[in-house]
Amino acid sequence: MILIVKMTMKKSALSIVSAAFILAACGSNSASPEPKPVDEDKQYTIGVTQLMEHPALNLAHEGFQKAIEESGLNVTYDVQNAQGDNSANDTIATNFVGANVDLIFANSTPSAQAALSKTTDIPIVFTSVVDPVGAGLVTSMEEPGGNVTGTSHHHPDSIAKTLAFMKDELGAKTIGTVYNTGEQNSRAQIDKIKKQMDELGLVLKEASASTTAEVKQATESIVDQVDVLYIVTDNTVVTAFESVVSVANDNKIPLIAADIDSLERGAFAAFGVDFFEVGHEAGEMAVKILTGESKPSEIAAQPPKNLKFVINKKIADTIGIEIKPEWNAELLD
Repeated sequence: MILIVKMTMKKSALSIVSAAFILAACGSNSASPEPKPVDEDKQYTIGVTQLMEHPALNLAHEGFQKAIEESGLNVTYDVQNAQGDNSANDTIATNFVGANVDLIFANSTPSAQAALSKTTDIPIVFTSVVDPVGAGLVTSMEEPGGNVTGTSHHHPDSIAKTLAFMKDELGAKTIGTVYNTGEQNSRAQIDKIKKQMDELGLVLKEASASTTAEVKQATESIVDQVDVLYIVTDNTVVTAFESVVSVANDNKIPLIAADIDSLERGAFAAFGVDFFEVGHEAGEMAVKILTGESKPSEIAAQPPKNLKFVINKKIADTIGIEIKPEWNAELLD
């Protein structure tokens, strides 16, 4: 089933505000071309394709729309959600190509891959992607090539800092993870984790779940063999995250997430990024493309700029972990 939502947004922001955001995105140390003035009478259509309802993906979408709103562009959104069905991504992308939308905003790796498979002409801006190069979306982060660019939500230091915290502060030796092996997004993260674990002398215990209904059983199958559970930004598992939380808490096992949005759902801690921020930066890219300031191939794909370490104090108390001041963590009460 595909969820479809149509939205229209028109804001009369001054063009100087748009210019400020474009200059901020380019950086203050490099010469930037004069931004083109916003044509408030021109109507644009953006097709939004999202894999599923997911707190982090929803925040990225909100950030994207906020950047468009700030630009003053007159935009109609055709929002379609694949509801976790990868085959629906193809249908959505085909519909957008048939409608000849002005730009496709692809909010997840499968969504972006499906869009690119259907068009090399319509501009595509992605976000919520771990490895844009490995996913075949761009030739390189610096020079994307083709009709695609966007933002990754994977901070280069997130895995290293997470593993170091588990080993040095929690005393973990065996770490468990549950993920959908069919998600390229997840496989890329697991490959990075395995490589860094080998260097740290840590052991990874894996369990797979191809559907949300399998997540709890998969977690139960490994929980008594691990010191910590580590859940990457896997769409299938994060959708059923409460199942993982239940098993972890019942067994007094720390649950570390790769996105800070999972803390409110019961994770103990996370080194993660603000999905609203990465979505907002993707929106700024879309503005440049729609106004003709830049082509997708001319806009470098970007990793997130900020990495946060946040701990859920309530969960720490529940599983009996004392929060140390030297961790310098933000606390979620």
